[in-house]
Amino acid sequence: MRSLKRAGAEGVALLAAAVVFLVPFSFMLLTAVKDDVQSADLDFSWPTSWPIVRNFVEVVQARDFILLRAYVNSVVVTVASVAIIVIVGAMAAFVLQRRAGRVGAVANFLVLTGLIIPPAVVPTIWLLQAIGLFKTLPGLVLVEVAFGLAYAMLLFRAFIAAIPRELDQAAMIDGCGALSLFFRVIFPLLRPVTITVILTSSVRIFNDFVNPLYFLPGDENATVQVTLYNFQSQYSTQWNLLFMDIVLITIPPLLAFVFFNRKIVAGLTAGSIKG
Repeated sequence: MRSLKRAGAEGVALLAAAVVFLVPFSFMLLTAVKDDVQSADLDFSWPTSWPIVRNFVEVVQARDFILLRAYVNSVVVTVASVAIIVIVGAMAAFVLQRRAGRVGAVANFLVLTGLIIPPAVVPTIWLLQAIGLFKTLPGLVLVEVAFGLAYAMLLFRAFIAAIPRELDQAAMIDGCGALSLFFRVIFPLLRPVTITVILTSSVRIFNDFVNPLYFLPGDENATVQVTLYNFQSQYSTQWNLLFMDIVLITIPPLLAFVFFNRKIVAGLTAGSIKG
């Protein structure tokens, strides 16, 4: 009896997940392959024509190939931000985990506030302008790092808590310095949680819309999410091109989650259990 109830509950959960995720995704795909007239209806009707190639070419060629430039900008920002988040987050988490005390408690409080307190847009713009990084890719990289570092540090610290301190002492006796201890002994052991941080942070930064909109305005600095504005206007919207753009933007994060889903879950589970 319990097995039947459990199977029924799992079936309902799978059905609800299918409705929540598959219905919007199918609507997006159907609209992306329609022509201008039929896509304006915004319904689930089957396309009467299939201008897939034409929609794809128009999206890519829009505004002097801005989508291609946006892909390059998004990749640069994502790779640079994730690299800094992984290295700095892992090192900071190692120090906080190994050196508990009043300073560590204050640092942990600041990390938690980084997850709780929402970011302030206007003061951040003032700060970027003061250091000359407003409307630049390095400025956006610093913003993404600042907003994603606390999450990474929590994951790394939970995983590092399971690494015995005796390993540190043995490495120090063998002559390892602080940096050598971390990069040669500790960091290789963080591979599961590092993969999780890389994948989740990459998807978050690549799909970020608000930060590039505020801190990196301008067509030359556009990221992929900002290109959605290309097909919207005050009086009319090219829905087929808009949804085709969304499809092209969604493909990289979707593939990342499909191929690395088990590694993401394994890294999160290992960190939660060992923490």
